[in-house]
Parts: sequence; C-alpha cells; structure tokens
Amino acid sequence: MTDTLMDRPAATADAAPYVRPDVRAFLDYINNIPGPKMQDQQPAEARAVYRAMKDIADPPVGDLAAIRDIAIPGPAGTIPARLYDARATRAPGPVVIFFHGGGFVIGDVETHGSFTAEMARQLDLPVVSIDYRLAPEAPWPAAPDDCEAAARWIAGNPAELGRVATSLVLSGDSAGGNLTIVVAMQLRDNPAALPVIAQGPIYPAADMTKDYPSFNQFAEGFLLTRDGMIWFADHYAAEPTHVKGSPMVGDLAGLPPAVIITASLDPIRDQGRAYAAALAQAGVPVSFREAKGNIHGFVNLRQAVPSSAVDVAGYLAALKAVIAEAEGARAGAAAG
Repeated sequence: MTDTLMDRPAATADAAPYVRPDVRAFLDYINNIPGPKMQDQQPAEARAVYRAMKDIADPPVGDLAAIRDIAIPGPAGTIPARLYDARATRAPGPVVIFFHGGGFVIGDVETHGSFTAEMARQLDLPVVSIDYRLAPEAPWPAAPDDCEAAARWIAGNPAELGRVATSLVLSGDSAGGNLTIVVAMQLRDNPAALPVIAQGPIYPAADMTKDYPSFNQFAEGFLLTRDGMIWFADHYAAEPTHVKGSPMVGDLAGLPPAVIITASLDPIRDQGRAYAAALAQAGVPVSFREAKGNIHGFVNLRQAVPSSAVDVAGYLAALKAVIAEAEGARAGAAAG
C-alpha cells in the first residue's frame, strides 16, 4: 500500500521529543544535583553558581592574539566590555558586538568568554562582548540602553578599540538575543556612524506577549524552566508590550539580514521560530537553523554536551556567509 500523509497518524503534543544521548546524560546529571534551584536563590548567589558552572560545562577560552578589557561610556557610568581577536592586528572590516544571555539577571563576559573566543576564531573577526547592567539592581530598560550606547560608541571607532570598524554585526544568546534585536531596531530607526550588516540572535527571547506552546511543553526538566523564566521576568520588570521588552511587537521591516538558531527542547524555542517567520514576512533575508535534540544554553555547553560544538559551528558558518555577502554588496555599491 502506498504511504501518504493522510495515512499517517497525527503527531500528538505529548509525544516524547527527541533528546540526543549526550544531552540526556547532561540533563540527568544537572537534574539530580542537590541544593536550591536558581529561582530559590538571591541574584548574587545565582550569578556565582552560573559563573562556577562555566569551567564544568564549557571548554577553556583557548589561545587568541588579543583579549583585552575595554571601558565604554554609558548612560549610567562605565560599561565594561572585552575584546576578543584571533589576530593581533587586522585591516579595517566588520566588528561583532556580542550581548550575553542570562535572563537579564545573571551572566557576564566571563560566563560567555569561551563562546565569544570561539566566535572570534571561527568568524575571523574581532568580537566585543558587552557587560551591560543586570537586574534587579538595574531593571529594564537599563540593559537595552547600555547595549545601544555600547554599539554607538564602537561605531564611532574610538582609539580604545584598537580596530578600525567598517560595519557592525550584532549577536547574543537568549536575553542577549532579545538585546540583539532591540539594538538592531534602534540603530535602524536612528542610525549610528556605521551600518549594522547582520544580526545573529541565538535562541532569542523575542516576544513576551504570547503564551507559545514550547513554554509549557518544555517547562520542566530541560535546564531552563518555566519557574526560572518567571524569576527572570520578575527581576527584569520589562514592559512586555514595549518594543524594548518584546521587539516582535515592533516593525521588523528594514532590519539587517538575520541568522537565527534555536534549540528544539527549549521553552522559548517558539519565540525564535516566530521571529524568523516574522522577518521573512517583513521581507528581511533570514537563515533559520534549529539544534534538534538540544537544549537552551547549548552555546555554553560544548564541553558538557559535545555535540553542541557542531551546532555552534553551523551557526557561525551561516553567520560568516551572511557577513561576507553583506560586505560584498557594500563594496559593490561603493564601486558603483
């Protein structure tokens, strides 16, 4: 008998999702660690635990020609940042600005140092990681305001950068994915000295206004939990219907080309999927990838979940291609 789609049983919402073997082993380990959950801790405690996890979950930063701290003037004082570059010197070109994840409450340049170093190596571009203010000490919109200020400062080619930027590439994971989109929108509406030629949000928190199916499907047991997300949201205190809280409520037309990657076992997976679809509907070129069988946070889990290295490499290869295409188009336009 010929097999047709009509003959196949319908997929059910409660069907067991595919989980990679190394992801399953990591989840079994992490879910059996004794002690309080993140949402039962104070922010300072949760930050310390997250920072301590990096040496277990992620490989070392490794060798780079340049790793240097930078002080960026911001709306409420100095914004710490860190430059990563595989080359000691380089010709003028794009500079990547990275906004770390952590629910706007935890995380810093240290927790994401291994990934940003790998990004600098694989893209062969300078990467500047931004240590924006965290909630609840500095609630919304402190984070997007800091990140926008940092991007504008870098676009001005200050001597402290030690690199001559010709364009900007924005990237970030989770909360940083949200900030990537928000800053891209702000620089579209009020352009900086340099153009943003690409955006690369990683499992972004793009829309806090809707209850997407993945939020409940992966609410427990997959590292990022529903209770954890509520804890983050309560501390961050963003206005969910404001474009700086949920950028998908804004106009997406005219944003730079995007490379988006999600994780199939992530409670905010559907926000990333929806953002990719909305960009396409708005006429923005978009490359969408999904790490099947992987979890939220995988870019920081390449040691604990070795298969994550393949997902990271695929994402960075796609982003590198978009950057090269954008730079080629700019060069062609300038020559014309």
